[in-house]
Amino acid sequence: MAIYNKSTRTLMRQMVTEMPIAAGQVITKEAVRNWFATHYPKIKEGTVAAHLIRLSTNAPSRLHYSAKPAEDDVFFQLDGSHFRLYDPATDPPPIQRSSQTEPPTEAIDEPDVSSFAYESDLRNFLSKNLHVLEHGLRLYEEEGITGEEFPAGGRFIDILALDAKGAYVVIELKVSRGYDRVVGQLRRYMGWIAKNHADPGQAVRGIIVAREISEDLVLACSGFLDVELFEYQMSVTVKRIQH
Repeated sequence: MAIYNKSTRTLMRQMVTEMPIAAGQVITKEAVRNWFATHYPKIKEGTVAAHLIRLSTNAPSRLHYSAKPAEDDVFFQLDGSHFRLYDPATDPPPIQRSSQTEPPTEAIDEPDVSSFAYESDLRNFLSKNLHVLEHGLRLYEEEGITGEEFPAGGRFIDILALDAKGAYVVIELKVSRGYDRVVGQLRRYMGWIAKNHADPGQAVRGIIVAREISEDLVLACSGFLDVELFEYQMSVTVKRIQH
């Protein structure tokens, strides 16, 4: 639900006109943030960043944000912090779910029936089945922006969710083994959400899901009551079909 009488998508296009942004002109993510902070301060930084990606024709993560063909083809992303207006005459066709396949991430060397081959597979499954982690856990969603690959300070959270009490839950995934270094990554994301996206007093906690949780990871998390660890298991059954 939009905070103002216009959606963030509409306000993005309004920004292009009011700044104004000329064809070929490069703008920074910070400039976009500052425009919204000045004119529409109630819109959260994470929401602004997610819509900037949603409206960028070459950003793979826009697939998670229900980008509409033509209507949401506004920007072209040059790197993590720089953008310009999309030019259909010279730029590649916009990424669309119907014509593009999401690139896999972090493949394991020897996948078996007990593990996912890619983090994207694990993310896609859990985002639709968060109840297997916790009753009442649901994927974050606002104005068409979902918690899959949610932008956080130039990086992306695997899954951002909300629990039954309304607390944010930052979920980090590893298809194979979870090592202790993932704790720093998770806590950085938790801190970013607490500072830039959560409402005052809204709790933020974390979950790490991996095929195998290392002893070092258990030890690294032993002092954090707001972080939970999960190992996932898979099973495959086959049925012979007579012909």
